[in-house]
Amino acid sequence: MLGLGTGELLVILAVALLLFGAKRLPELARSVGGCLSAFKKGLKESEERNV
Repeated sequence: MLGLGTGELLVILAVALLLFGAKRLPELARSVGGCLSAFKKGLKESEERNV
């Protein structure tokens, strides 16, 4: 990963929970996951075109 330990991840999760609230957190996670998926797909397509 990014060299983050369990303690750091818990702090990040707690801050996100305070900022966005418990109801919006799953929605936010799905949005970030979709963005990462689209980014990876774009990278893969770009690599295939360059080969």
